[in-house]
Amino acid sequence: MLAPPVRSADPAPCKAFYAQLYVQVLTAIALGVAVGYFYPGTGEALKPLGDAFIKLVKMIIAPVIFLTVTTGIAGMNDLKKVGRVAGKAMIYFLTFSSLALIVGLIVGNVVQPGAGLDIDPASLDGQAVQGYAAKAHEQSVTGFLMNIIPSTIIGAFAEGDILQVLFFSVLFGIALAMAGDTGKPVLSLLQALLAPVFKLVGILMQAAPVGAFGAMAFTIGKYGIGSVANLAMLVATFYFTAFLFVFGVLGAVCRYNGFSIFSLVRYIKEELLLVLATSSSEAALPSLMEKMERAGAKRSVVGLVIPTGYSFNLDGTNIYMTLAALFIAQATNTDLSVTDQILLLLIAMLSSKGAAGITGAGFITLAATLSVIPSVPVAGMALILGVDRFMSECRALTNVVGNAVASLVVARWEGELDEARMKAAFYGSLPRD
Repeated sequence: MLAPPVRSADPAPCKAFYAQLYVQVLTAIALGVAVGYFYPGTGEALKPLGDAFIKLVKMIIAPVIFLTVTTGIAGMNDLKKVGRVAGKAMIYFLTFSSLALIVGLIVGNVVQPGAGLDIDPASLDGQAVQGYAAKAHEQSVTGFLMNIIPSTIIGAFAEGDILQVLFFSVLFGIALAMAGDTGKPVLSLLQALLAPVFKLVGILMQAAPVGAFGAMAFTIGKYGIGSVANLAMLVATFYFTAFLFVFGVLGAVCRYNGFSIFSLVRYIKEELLLVLATSSSEAALPSLMEKMERAGAKRSVVGLVIPTGYSFNLDGTNIYMTLAALFIAQATNTDLSVTDQILLLLIAMLSSKGAAGITGAGFITLAATLSVIPSVPVAGMALILGVDRFMSECRALTNVVGNAVASLVVARWEGELDEARMKAAFYGSLPRD
């Protein structure tokens, strides 16, 4: 394994304010908003900057997952821990994903953001959401589970499918551990590869301000801030609900497990700003895994929990699904009985599993949910299509925070969390590597 960081009494040298990555990303976001607002044509043309950065990050995701998971599992003394960690993670995911759906349902019923719009479903442009509905029909539980198994090992890495790479990494890590002394040279090689791969992640993150600038300029240039005004109640309700879930529900979980949600959010602020700009939680995956390990969670836990959580622990997407479904029903004067809403909740619990943490996935999953509930018109999704991009940012932010919390909580449950190191990361300077 990588040599543990050497603790030093001397604090690590602080970077100048303007050299801090989060300051650069925040500045880039502000500049992107200005360019997109005042020069929308130019803003749209800057889309390749954001796309290129996300492609750069996706390029490194598969190696990070493979090396982290394989070396973490192979380094375990007790392979039963793999199943135990995975089991605890799934219990956590199921519990809090369900809570997120319920919170969205409760707030939607209390606030009723779509009430009073009185929109005739027949007047809606169903063509606008046909593509999303078609993709939703292609989803099935069996198809999703079968897709976890890659056709070939190379194919999993070539396509960059997180769950396929994770599936192979877990199996390979177990096989490497079972190989004993024969597998040690391979394990040593993989452990040695981890250092340069994470250095590469650090290099790629230096391009984050450029990617954030391009992505934000495109979003504002194409969709315009004004597009939010028409559905301001829905957008505001969604952001409020996500805030309530993160700092209320997850905040209570953090407090019970010995740390503060505010300290965690401050610790991963660079990743959150990056997600805010790109609307993609995948953009933060490699550096989030590294940070959780540096905060004291064992590599074997981080490697299992975070990549799996990117498909099974999407709190923001779950809040969005129930809230958006209720908004459409209210806007089109569709009466949903208690039975209908319970059905909506149960279907959303199933359809939300496996939604990738990328832009547009929440919209597709919403289409899959509504297609099973005939009383809510799928065409009503056209109402929120214009502001989905702005809600996608909040979905991704909530998903990232949820998975960061999950990794620390599951690590603590398993006795694999160095709390002294976590406090050093959250409340003081990190030890130098």
